[in-house]
Amino acid sequence: MKKKNKNKNSRLIIFAVISISIYFHVFLCISIYAQSDSLNKYLEVAGKNNPVVMQKYYEYMASLQKVPQVGSLPDPELNVGVFLKPMELMDGKQIADIRLMQMFPWFGVIKSAKDEMSLMAKANYESFLDAKLQLYYDIQRSWNEMHKVKQNLRISNKNLEILQTIERLAISRYTSTPSGNNTSSNNIIPPSGSSTATGSPGMQTMGGNQSNNNPANIQNTSSMQNNAMGSSAGVSGLSDVYRIQIEIGELQNNISQLTSRWNTLTAEFNSYLNRPPSSLVILPDTLIAVIPSQAIFTLNDSMLAKNPMLGMIQYEQQSLNARYNMVNKMGYPMIGLGVNYSLIQKSEMNTSPMNGKDMIMPMVTATLPIYRKKYKAMRAEVNLLHSASEQNYRATANTLQTDYYQAMQSFQDAQRRIKLNGDQYQLATKSLDIMLRSFSTGGSNLSDILRVQQQNLDYEYKQMEAIADYNTAVAWLNRIVGLSQLQ
Repeated sequence: MKKKNKNKNSRLIIFAVISISIYFHVFLCISIYAQSDSLNKYLEVAGKNNPVVMQKYYEYMASLQKVPQVGSLPDPELNVGVFLKPMELMDGKQIADIRLMQMFPWFGVIKSAKDEMSLMAKANYESFLDAKLQLYYDIQRSWNEMHKVKQNLRISNKNLEILQTIERLAISRYTSTPSGNNTSSNNIIPPSGSSTATGSPGMQTMGGNQSNNNPANIQNTSSMQNNAMGSSAGVSGLSDVYRIQIEIGELQNNISQLTSRWNTLTAEFNSYLNRPPSSLVILPDTLIAVIPSQAIFTLNDSMLAKNPMLGMIQYEQQSLNARYNMVNKMGYPMIGLGVNYSLIQKSEMNTSPMNGKDMIMPMVTATLPIYRKKYKAMRAEVNLLHSASEQNYRATANTLQTDYYQAMQSFQDAQRRIKLNGDQYQLATKSLDIMLRSFSTGGSNLSDILRVQQQNLDYEYKQMEAIADYNTAVAWLNRIVGLSQLQ
C-alpha cells in the first residue's frame, strides 16, 4: 500500500513538471498580437495627455501667432491738437490740427521678419516632435522593463515551488535515513583486547577467539558500520536541507524586490500617460520581438537629418539667415506717409473766398539711420549665433552617431542572446524529457529532474529578457533616426 502511494506521488510530481514545461508554449499561442495593440493604445493616450508633449505643442502654437505680429506694418500715428483760443489766420481762425502718419519699413524687412518667425515656429514644431518621440521611446522602454519584471516574478514563483518540492524531498530523505544518534552506545559490545577483559592470557585468547565467532558480536559489528554510514548520510542530508532553505530565502527576498520594482515601474509608466501612479497597467502574457525597419541599419547623413533635434537646429540656422537679411535692411531709412488736416473757422472780418476753408497737407517723413554701430553689432550678433548653431549641429550629430552605434551594439547583442537562450532552452527541454523517461524506469533522481526543470525556466526567462532588450534597442534606433514609434 505504501509503495502504491509512493508511485502515485511520483506520477503527480511528473505531471506537475510536464505542466510547467509546457506553460510557456501555451501562452505563446494566446493573443499573439495583443502586445502591439495594447502598446499602441497606451502610446496614443500618452501622445494626447502627456504634459511635456502638450507643453511643446502649445509652445509651437504660440510661435505661430508671432508670424502675423511681425508681418504687419507699424501702427499709424494720429496727432490731434486743439487750440484753446483759435489762432488768427489770414483766411480764418484755426481751431484744431489733426495729423495722421504711417511709417513703412524698407523693402523686404517685413518679409524677412515673417520668414524668421515662420522658421522659428517650424523649429518649435521639430522640438514638439522630438518630445513626442522621446515619450514613445520612454514608454516602450518602461513597457519592456515591466515585461521583464512580470516574467521574472512568474519564473521566480515557479522556481520557488520547485525548491519547496526539493526541500520536502530532502527532508523526507533525511528523516528516513538511519542516524547514529538513534542507537545507544550501551548496546555496542567493546572489541576484543579491551582493558576491561579479565582472566589468564590463555583464557583471554580463548575468549577472544570465541567472541569473534559469536554471531551476536558479528551483528553488533555490522550495526556499528551501518550507524556510521547512517550518521554520515544524515549529516549530508541535513546540509542539503539547509542549503535549499538558503536558496528559498534568497528567492523569496528576490520576489519581494521584484514586487517593489513592479510598483515603481507602474508609477513611472502611468506618469507618462498623466494618470494616477496606482492605475492598472495591463500587459499581455507574451512579449513578441518587433520587426525593425530596414532604414535603421544604414547610417548616413540623410538618415540622421530626419532626427527632429537636427531638424530643429537647421530651422534655427535658416531663421538666423532671415534675421541677418532683416538686420541689413533695417539699416536703411524708414519712409513715412501722412496727411495733416487743419480745421479753420470763418472770420467775420475776412471777406476772402478762402475764409473758413479747412487745409489738407500731404506729408512725407523718413528716418535717418546715422548711428551705424548698433546695426553692425546686430549683424555681428547674428553671425556669432549662426556659428554657435553650427557647432551645436555638429555636436548633436556626433552624439547621435555615438548613440546609434551603442544602440546597434545592444541590438546585435540581444539578437545573439535570443538565439543562444532559445537553443539552450531547447537543449534543456530535451534533457528534461530524457530524464523524465529515465525516471519512469527508475534511472533518474527526482531532485535532478527538478533542478533541470529549474534551469529550463531560467533559460525561458533569459530568452524573454533578450527579447525585451531587443525591442528596447529597436525603439532606441527608431528614436535616433526619427522614425515613428507606433508599431
